[in-house]
Amino acid sequence: MQLVSPQIESFQQKSSWIRRMFEAGIELKRKYGEDAVCDFSLGNPDLTPPASIIEGLRNLADEVNKPAGLGYMPNAGYDDVRQALAEYLTIEQAMPIRKEHLVLTVGAAGGLNAFFRAVLTPGEEVLCPAPYFVEYGFYVGNYGGILKPVNSLEPDFRLDLNGFANAITEKTRAVIINSPNNPSGAIYSKEELEKLAAVLSKATARYGRPIFLISDEPYRFLAFDGAQVPPVLPLYQYTVIIGSFSKNLALAGERVGYVAMNPAMEGVQTLVSGVIMTNRILGFVNAPCLGQRLMKAALGTNADASEYVVRRKLMAEVLTDAGIEFTMPKGTFYFFPKVPGAISDVEFVNILTDEKILAVPGSGFGYPGYFRLALCGDTSFIERSRQGFKNAVKIASQGGKK
Repeated sequence: MQLVSPQIESFQQKSSWIRRMFEAGIELKRKYGEDAVCDFSLGNPDLTPPASIIEGLRNLADEVNKPAGLGYMPNAGYDDVRQALAEYLTIEQAMPIRKEHLVLTVGAAGGLNAFFRAVLTPGEEVLCPAPYFVEYGFYVGNYGGILKPVNSLEPDFRLDLNGFANAITEKTRAVIINSPNNPSGAIYSKEELEKLAAVLSKATARYGRPIFLISDEPYRFLAFDGAQVPPVLPLYQYTVIIGSFSKNLALAGERVGYVAMNPAMEGVQTLVSGVIMTNRILGFVNAPCLGQRLMKAALGTNADASEYVVRRKLMAEVLTDAGIEFTMPKGTFYFFPKVPGAISDVEFVNILTDEKILAVPGSGFGYPGYFRLALCGDTSFIERSRQGFKNAVKIASQGGKK
């Protein structure tokens, strides 16, 4: 008896390796105890929210103690919050942005879904560099679109600009990038982005309709060693920025994000109105009211991410000690090392699981032969994983047999 649609059955079969490993971790922890398992599976930021969030919470009681204090607002979000965010993004993106170019959404995921619902026709394609966040495929597929990955260039996961140019067809509706990238930690340079923008400008002119460049930026705040994350919005007329405050303000559960559209885009208000409409009809209605207020109170501040610097350094030492190849991530709290030996990424992740180390195979990000580690726990379990990684490499070198 069929209880769900064939599309959802297909999605379930391809369901995120991230969640699958997270759930496997629950079982391991139940069996061996929390302290025995080194869980690198889920990118769940474990930082304390900044003081501005705590102060904002204290002030909220007075702010909502009035009629309809927790009621509906315009579907695009509170006007004063949009105005504050527009002023903040004007500096971040190095171009003037007005509140009329912004829609507040239920996290970046809600923003991506609202945007794709507004612009995609079934059968149209969205390109992205691989490795990529696996749920992009689901978000695009929700509206009949098709995600087409273009492999990044190793070893540092730069954009394959020729690959993008060759992959664009009359069916291409958008390109989505994520910098700093989950899972590789790559940051795309201004030069790369300018060249990508040139590719898209030519294709837009050739096919006579816009090919959108979507920049998904939840990790913008987390770059290491002085690396700069270039503003993307000014580089191309049909650019859209989608972001959230889950990582930088440690507000992942509050689900507050935004879609910001290039003011120079021809017909930009038509697009804004379309995203406002889809934000409503998809059932989001509006971004959480308390989250919007907290975000406004904390704009310009970040949770203290200095712990990620320490974890990144230690993780590099542990992997090097085990003889595992990797490119040092320039941003995010992820590592994306190469699988040792001649076995598959799924096999190696299973070996790690036997060593009570939880990782996610690169296949889950459209990039077999690698695996992802999320540094969302204290340094003690990174250090505790040292011997387990060594054991796993030894087993992998023997073809996966103990």
